[in-house]
Amino acid sequence: MFKAIENALYPIVCDLNNYLSSYILVFLLIAVGLWYSIRTGFVQVRCFGEGMRKVFGNLSLRGVKNQSGMTSFQALATAVAAQVGTGNIIGASGAILTGGPGAIFWMWIIAFFGMATIYAEATLAVKTRQVDTDGTVRGGPVYYITTAFKGGFGKFLAGFFAVAIVLALGFMGCMVQSNSIGSTFETAFGIPTWVIGVVLVIICGVIFLGGVQRLASVTEKVVPVMAALFLLGGLVVLIVRIQYIPATIAMIFKYAFQPQAIIGGGIGAALKIAISQGAKRGLFSNEAGMGSTPHAHAQANVKNPHDQGVVAMIGVFLDTFVVLTMNALVIISTLYTPGGALAGGYVGEVTDVIGKANLAQTAFGTVFGEKFGAIFVAVCLFFFAFSTILSWNLFGKINANYLFGKKNPKLCTTIYTVIAILFIFAGTMMSNDLVWELTDLFNNLMVIPNAIALFALTGTVVAICKHKAGK
Repeated sequence: MFKAIENALYPIVCDLNNYLSSYILVFLLIAVGLWYSIRTGFVQVRCFGEGMRKVFGNLSLRGVKNQSGMTSFQALATAVAAQVGTGNIIGASGAILTGGPGAIFWMWIIAFFGMATIYAEATLAVKTRQVDTDGTVRGGPVYYITTAFKGGFGKFLAGFFAVAIVLALGFMGCMVQSNSIGSTFETAFGIPTWVIGVVLVIICGVIFLGGVQRLASVTEKVVPVMAALFLLGGLVVLIVRIQYIPATIAMIFKYAFQPQAIIGGGIGAALKIAISQGAKRGLFSNEAGMGSTPHAHAQANVKNPHDQGVVAMIGVFLDTFVVLTMNALVIISTLYTPGGALAGGYVGEVTDVIGKANLAQTAFGTVFGEKFGAIFVAVCLFFFAFSTILSWNLFGKINANYLFGKKNPKLCTTIYTVIAILFIFAGTMMSNDLVWELTDLFNNLMVIPNAIALFALTGTVVAICKHKAGK
């Protein structure tokens, strides 16, 4: 029955995604990022040092326990937990396979402008958040959407966004994460995916029941450790393959503008694929403009919205320019360089044995050995995807309560959590491709109301930026 449903849905969802990503998503992401870059005087450049100092100046893995909300670093860790997930490993792999190594260049472009976008998102999330009498912090796009547009139109846009994010992240997105964990663990250890599903359900259930404070405590410890582990492993591979690094970097720039040389087809069609793959996977990776991470930044105990805005920018930088780039360099330097399995492109028999789910494992395996390479990526992906599940569950829960929890938030949270856990388990049992396409669809839909509100609130963001950044 599952298979019949997948076969019927897959081509429909693919067509919708191709239209959205090719004609709407790329335009909106670049337009919002470019708009805020110009209007803030390129805040991602001017205030980059300030953001780094705020993040790393008082770095601690033992944040102060708050009665409500999170410390600024905990909020960043929760946001980065959402950003640094399967999008960095599986998503980047899919972008490279489909759009060629040049897709990474377009991911960089999206991320650079996305740093200005996420500054605006985080700033607005702090500015418009609401604090209940019991100290519960409620903030995110639904609150700045209804600030931008009063009356029925604002309620419609906020409701549309809330429904989209509950489906995209709370349910479908968690399926992507658990699906990736299940498939990589099955490859590395031979463990049935349903067993992984049961383990995930138990661990996630315990953390979900602990609320925001328990989640913040977990993410502030897991995120730095998991990032360091992955970067260390990637650095080892790059040292071994150091002679291929210049060619690797050259390929990223060359195939960004001449993708037909590696993925085939005409220059126009190939370039369109490379850019759309970079934009689509770039969005899924760093989430700038999607409206997800503002929920975490809204929880930050900061006095001024600008302070969390510059911290949020560093999240995008770490996600794309550090972690994702490391994965891309490993893949290209081992598989696309002379003698590599994909040196001639993603064609022929190689397509039967290499896919986006095992591309990173194959790449690391060329240096670490097939078995250990699979184990290393599986362990890293577990931490990446697991932390993402935790953050996305929180984002979905905030919006589920906005939609249905005004009278009885505890009941709403309980029902939402049960459904989310079922989706996590189901993700380990379903087809990889359909899960990704469904998540992409709802990710794309989230961007539309969020981007409209960001444009509408430009004056608010610019005023805060000018006041605090001294422009």
